[in-house]
Amino acid sequence: MASRTALAATVGFLLAGLATVPASAAAAPTVPAGARQVLAANDGWAAATTGTTGGAAADDAHVFVVRNRAELAAALAGGTDPTPRIVLVAGTIRANVDDANQPLTCADYADPAYSLDAYLAAYDPAVWGRAARPSGPLEEARVRSARNQGARINLRVGSNTTIYGLPNARLVGANLLVQNVDNVIIRNLRLEDAADCFPAWDPTDGAAGNWNSAYDLVTLTGATHVWADHNTLSDGNNVDSAQPLYFGRPYQVHDGALDVIRASDLVTISYNVFQEHDKTMLIGSTNTVGADVGKLRVTVHHNKFANVGQRVPRVRFGQVDVYNNYYYLTDEDAYSYSWGVGVYSAIYAENNFLLRSADLALEDFVYDWGGTAMTEKGTLTRIGTGPVRAVSLLDEYNATHDPDLGTDAGWTPVLRAEPVTPTAQVPAVVNTRAGAGRI
Repeated sequence: MASRTALAATVGFLLAGLATVPASAAAAPTVPAGARQVLAANDGWAAATTGTTGGAAADDAHVFVVRNRAELAAALAGGTDPTPRIVLVAGTIRANVDDANQPLTCADYADPAYSLDAYLAAYDPAVWGRAARPSGPLEEARVRSARNQGARINLRVGSNTTIYGLPNARLVGANLLVQNVDNVIIRNLRLEDAADCFPAWDPTDGAAGNWNSAYDLVTLTGATHVWADHNTLSDGNNVDSAQPLYFGRPYQVHDGALDVIRASDLVTISYNVFQEHDKTMLIGSTNTVGADVGKLRVTVHHNKFANVGQRVPRVRFGQVDVYNNYYYLTDEDAYSYSWGVGVYSAIYAENNFLLRSADLALEDFVYDWGGTAMTEKGTLTRIGTGPVRAVSLLDEYNATHDPDLGTDAGWTPVLRAEPVTPTAQVPAVVNTRAGAGRI
C-alpha cells in the first residue's frame, strides 16, 4: 500500500496541473473552496427560485483537472450529461488546436472553395451592391468554413456544472456555450480572444454595412440559473482596433464578451472585469415579441468595464439590475455607448461610477434602441483625477435627444445579498475584488 507521503505527493502533482485523470482513477484532487461555493441567497436574479449551485454536489468521479482542449471537452462531456461536475482549469488552454494539442490556423478550417481575397472581390459593394446579403457559392463556402471552426471552438457546458480556474488559468479562443441547460457556475477564469476566422459581410447592417462575427467568449442561450463571477474577459492580444478595414468597415472578428440571449433567464454577473472589447454584453437578441417576454432577468453588479465600446449592457425585454459597477472609459475613439435601452427593456441602474475622458460626452452613455424608460439613481462621475460629482446620465441623454426616455423602469430589485455599496466606494471595491485571481 502506498504511504501517506506518496499519496500526498500524487495529489500535489495533480493540483499542479501536470496530469489529468478522473478523481475515481487516483487520489481525488483537492477542490478549492471557491469551486464548491454556491451563489449566496438573494445574490441577484440567479438566486431566484431554486438558486444556483453549479457542480457543488459533484462526487470525486466528477472532479476533473484539465490542461488542454481535449481534456476540457472530455470533462464537459459535450454538455449532455447533467451529473454534477467540477472542471478545474489549469494553465493556458487554447481552443484552436487539434486533438494532439497542435495549433490550428484559419487556413486549417477554410473550405477548399473559400478564400478571403475571392470573397472580397465577389461581395465588394461596387460589384455586389448594398441591397442584399451575400449569397452563392462563395458565401456557402464561408459558411462551411465557419462551421469547421465552430465545431472546434464551441465548447458546450451542461447542467449542474462549475468551471473554475486554478491560479493563472486562461481559456483562449474558445466560446463557452451554455445552451438550453440549467444551473451553471463559471468562476475565476481569464477568457480571451474568441476570434472568428470567417466574419460575414452584411451590406444591409446600418448605413454603411458591417462585418459580423459568430463567437462570444461566453454565450447563454436558453440557459437558466447561471452565475458568472470573478472572471476577466478580453480580446487578449488580438484587439479589434488592430484589424484591417474592408469595404471601409472594420473587419470585426469578435462578437460578445458575455451574451444572454434566446429566453435565457435568472442570471447573476458579478465581480468580473471586461476590458478592451467592443460588443460587451447583449441581453436579448431580437425585437420580436415571443419567448423572451418575462425572461432575460439578469443582475450585473460590482463589475469593471474598462475601455469597452458598447452594450454594457444592451437590453431587450428583461428586468436587468445594473448596480455598483465601475465604468472606466478613457479611450473615446473606441467608445460608442454603455446602457442600451431596447424594446420592452426595464433597466434599473443604481450607484454606478463613471470615470471618463474629458472628450467622452455624458449624453452618449445612454442609447435608445427602441425602449421607453429606465430607472437611474446614485450615479457619480469624474474626469481623470478631477472632482467627483453626481450626475444623471439619463437626464443628460434626454437633454440632447428626442423623444425623452422615461425615468421609471416599472420595477424595484429585491434580490441583493448585501446592502448596496455607496457609489464613492465603488472604484476601490471593484478594483480590489473584481476579476480572475481575486476570490
